[in-house]
Amino acid sequence: MKILQLLIILTFCMSCSSCDTKDDDGTTTITDDTPIADPLSEEELLDMVQKDAIKYFWDYAETNSKLARERYHIYDPSNDANIVTTGGSGFGLMTIIAGIDRGFIPRGEAVSRLQTNLDFLENADRFHGAWPHWMNGTNGNVIPFGTKDNGGDLVETSFVCQALICIREYFKDGTEEEQALAQQADELWKGVEWDWYTKGGENVLYWHWSPEYEWEMNFKLEGYNECLITYIMAAASPTHAINAEAYHEGWARNGNIVHGGQRYGIPVIFNYNGATGNVGPMFWAHYSYLGLDPRGLNDTYANYWDLVQNHTKIMYEYCVTNPYGYEGYGENCWGLTASYTRNSDGSTGYSAHQPNNDRGVITPTAALSSYPYTPEESLKFLRYLYEEKKETLVGVAGPYDAFSPHHDWVTKRYLAIDQGTIVPMIENHRTGLLWNLFMQAPEVQQGLTTLGFSSSQHGF
Repeated sequence: MKILQLLIILTFCMSCSSCDTKDDDGTTTITDDTPIADPLSEEELLDMVQKDAIKYFWDYAETNSKLARERYHIYDPSNDANIVTTGGSGFGLMTIIAGIDRGFIPRGEAVSRLQTNLDFLENADRFHGAWPHWMNGTNGNVIPFGTKDNGGDLVETSFVCQALICIREYFKDGTEEEQALAQQADELWKGVEWDWYTKGGENVLYWHWSPEYEWEMNFKLEGYNECLITYIMAAASPTHAINAEAYHEGWARNGNIVHGGQRYGIPVIFNYNGATGNVGPMFWAHYSYLGLDPRGLNDTYANYWDLVQNHTKIMYEYCVTNPYGYEGYGENCWGLTASYTRNSDGSTGYSAHQPNNDRGVITPTAALSSYPYTPEESLKFLRYLYEEKKETLVGVAGPYDAFSPHHDWVTKRYLAIDQGTIVPMIENHRTGLLWNLFMQAPEVQQGLTTLGFSSSQHGF
């Protein structure tokens, strides 16, 4: 009976004349999709979306380094083909670990791929140990992210180091080849001069340094955004650690990071940069927490599980309330974060979507990567993607980066930083794999303790 049903559906799809319309810039208009005849179980859906998102980092990796391309456009595959993104590559390394552990990627092939990755990172441009935001995948040379942003990027580097710790912990008791890989990962992360990025001993970290422009970017890491992990890694370093005062005075702004407001009756907890009294884009609850486990995590300023879960619940309630009346928003279609966007003239741009910057654009990674925080709400969105809109919203490497039901718009493009959080965060929901790997590292525990953190989940 199921075979007959599938044949009927396939026949209908092949004969249907209302196919997706491709625009010149690679966008399509959304059409109604034929629903899946028999709903899949939650486990089947989670397997499916993880397998799909892994493809971005396995099948569509940069050809030489095998690290993550900055972007991939379905109708323009050569676009930025050799631009390697550092942060997205860190997320990709963690994606591959999850793929190995779940049996989606052959372990031996993955170890060989990871060896290529780490060899590239070992020989690529570094600036007092920090990698740049972008690298040329063919030779490891820095590609400027901006005129003065042509040196070390400490935040992007911290995303890679979070992954290197996980690689070390995952393979440290493996075969001889795996143990060598673990050792290489350990040496790479220990080579970052975190203390250099205090600009001569100030009690704050700086995002950038360039041998040509030195500190002219002048971007302090202070207040709440995606950069918490940078302070954690800097405090954890056994070779170039920062002091606790940099965290408390710089990042926490002497306690002014705390905010007492509420949204939808839910405490906001922190003062989100640029969104006082509200929450920022969802990636602020993802990037630092691929390895850093917020369960039972506390410091002077917050309970971090409450922080990230409240962030997600506020975002969900915002989309359900839908103050701008965008068509399609609701319990099964929600989530705002930084991604491709639809500009007012219909062209494709980029924007950090959030409640105070809502363009009617939904980004799949927002809800999917929040699975540990809101499993029921995220499952509704996952079913929407794969049971109602798979033909138009899911492509060769998982869900497309962004879409707008209100504007009948979807961009058939991918960004590494968006695809890269889906697999690790879903795996953390399923098994806690990456959280457990990262949090068991002794220097991570020491760094967190130095900054005043405790973890009831991990016993320190």
